[in-house]
Amino acid sequence: METLANFVKQKRKGAGLTQENFALKAGVGLTVIRKIEQGKGNLNLEKANQVLKMFGHELAPVNIKELLPTAGNLQP
Repeated sequence: METLANFVKQKRKGAGLTQENFALKAGVGLTVIRKIEQGKGNLNLEKANQVLKMFGHELAPVNIKELLPTAGNLQP
């Protein structure tokens, strides 16, 4: 499964945008883009979704058992 950091970085570069230009287009601060692309764990969900909406995506809850059929065997 692709990480959020790789997804955003690849999509941004594919669109030919710098981090600065992308932040302006997405309506978020440059630090938000940098945090996402560096894989920082402490993200604001609303800001992350603002960025993802640029590519027609959003973060949402997913039932891990549906995503990975063998996940039912995982211990928390």
